[in-house]
Amino acid sequence: MRFRVVHSTRYEYAEPVSLGHNEAHLRPRPAPRQICEESRIDIDPRPASLHERSDYFGNPVAYFALQEPHDALTVVATHVVAVEAPPLPADLGVSAPWDRVRDRLDAEISTAASEARELTLESPMVPLGPHLAEYAAPSFPPGRPLLDAAYDFTRRMHREFVYEKNFTTVATPVFEVLAQRRGVCQDFAHVAVGCLRSLGIPARYVSGYIESAAPAGHAGVRGADASHAWVSVYDPDLGWVDFDPTNDQIVGARHVTVAWGRDYGDVTPLKGVVFGGGAHTLEVAVELTRLD
Repeated sequence: MRFRVVHSTRYEYAEPVSLGHNEAHLRPRPAPRQICEESRIDIDPRPASLHERSDYFGNPVAYFALQEPHDALTVVATHVVAVEAPPLPADLGVSAPWDRVRDRLDAEISTAASEARELTLESPMVPLGPHLAEYAAPSFPPGRPLLDAAYDFTRRMHREFVYEKNFTTVATPVFEVLAQRRGVCQDFAHVAVGCLRSLGIPARYVSGYIESAAPAGHAGVRGADASHAWVSVYDPDLGWVDFDPTNDQIVGARHVTVAWGRDYGDVTPLKGVVFGGGAHTLEVAVELTRLD
């Protein structure tokens, strides 16, 4: 499938901003079965400097500086992306037992295993703990195939958590989301990542977009009017496999991947430091249109 993505962000400030330094994770990353064919980022006011690089995880990052007084900032990222569904087995039960995968990772010395082990550790926004492991445990009895267990776990999250905008903020702790069973896709991805890592399973946080139109007979998707988020699980034989607990799906051709990392802090769409500005308002809008 091919999509056009338009991601618009606008800040309006109560007082002029004299200087601003910003970092953006907005350009879809190179990924298996995904190609970003066209990409453009328009910034108003025009930045004094603009540089692009790849971060630690290989995500494209744009840095820009604003050095003239301004009372508003608009960033519009427009992309054309081609996505293919991953070639997963029809039966997730053919994957290796999750506890054997965990033990195998401890012993392997390959680059892939070393990189995966990094994502079993806690991160600034995703702590680890027994409460998280206990919540995941019913889906992970000894010997259950990893992908089968992961899918069961994310489907259980979909049943037991309530999608509710404005109930949480970016700073809401994972343990509070787990206790309240409410939040948005970012919260659910953080909880899922924390639960999996607490069992010793490598898991990464993935940000991107999802097509809003649902197949016939299915309810509309959640998280389509802004950046979306989900969780990715590492299988040594199949690589990274993505699950969307917010929408009870295995991630496929209707998801566009922008960036992945330890948690939201690694892949924030737009963040920065400004001098001045006072109070501000923020508006974010995402339009994803299928081109095929």
